[in-house]
Amino acid sequence: MELFFSQILDGLSIGSVLLLAATGLAIVFGLMGVINLAHGEFMMLGAYVTYVVQSAFKPMGGVIFELYFPVSLVLSFIVTALIGVLLERTLIRQLYGRPLETLLATWGVSLILIQLIRSVSTAMMLGILVGVGVGFIISKLLAAKFSAKPFFTYLNGLGWAIAIGIGLIAVNLFDQVRPLSKAWFGPRNIDVTAPKWLQGSWGMIGTIELPGLRIFIILLSALLLLATYWFLNKSVWGLRIRSVTQNRQMSNCLGIPTDRVDSITFGIGSGLAGVAGCAITLLGSVGPNLGAAYIVSCFMVIVLGGVGNLLGTVLASLLLGIIQSVIGSGTLLTIFPDMPLAAKGVIEFFATTSMSLVLVFIFIIVFLQFRPNGMFPQKGRSVDA
Repeated sequence: MELFFSQILDGLSIGSVLLLAATGLAIVFGLMGVINLAHGEFMMLGAYVTYVVQSAFKPMGGVIFELYFPVSLVLSFIVTALIGVLLERTLIRQLYGRPLETLLATWGVSLILIQLIRSVSTAMMLGILVGVGVGFIISKLLAAKFSAKPFFTYLNGLGWAIAIGIGLIAVNLFDQVRPLSKAWFGPRNIDVTAPKWLQGSWGMIGTIELPGLRIFIILLSALLLLATYWFLNKSVWGLRIRSVTQNRQMSNCLGIPTDRVDSITFGIGSGLAGVAGCAITLLGSVGPNLGAAYIVSCFMVIVLGGVGNLLGTVLASLLLGIIQSVIGSGTLLTIFPDMPLAAKGVIEFFATTSMSLVLVFIFIIVFLQFRPNGMFPQKGRSVDA
């Protein structure tokens, strides 16, 4: 029984990580209708921000080092939220109402982010800064002289193409300096050491210990979920987000800055993904392919719970986390050794991490035959928006 409770706790912690990531995806996908395939890579960026913060705090040691994780949580949210806002303003904003183009564009962004983490170096960053700086200068000069001309868009695009070429040349030049050419992370996985106050047990229930890491992830997920609920339902900007979701044209007529609402919504969703990536570092090593391991599960949570419904997201994420932990670990075989051979064969077949995901897929397919809109489907005008 202790083993079963331990696996349930593991499943709740895995489900809590899924909840953090899926909540951000539910906001972006459910409220904005944007299929963001780069959401998993925002989780990966949050994990790497945590690694960088840990590396910065490690030389300090002692009590200062123990504070690195709270700082990582805040910085993971801020960094990924800012990158999300930048992505929304430069790319996503041009593709609203075109889900297929959005899906392909964000998939391309995810590939770029993966390769960037694998090969980013000081030389590359300096080259990128040079290219972006030249691009902005060219854009400003062209806008001052040709902004009213019909061919300005094409001319501006040509200017940015020239800036990209200059940036690539700068990268090659900086790369000749050996100290600048060293990759920051590389393709290998990285490990983050949990602070001492998260290690060990946080108490006991009978003879069962409560691991600090698991309990912290569950509490963090619950706290951020409550904060998200309060923001969407009680704050002024949350009211504006829900207004734009239900009727964008009327909200615009009433003076609500819809462009700013879109940026804030995308930034919050991306920031929550970054916090989820920060939490994932407590469960094991992470690498550039981290996002691919979670993005499918996040979409399964959204579909199963009901698009844009926070309660459905909570129940679906915890349910999927428990199924993956209990079934995938083979715990049932240990707890019930005398079960019928037919049932034992089925459980043995699904008693791996990958096959437990297959079982989850089968469960969702069967469930959607009876409730095609998820546990808690949207109702009202937001469905027709």
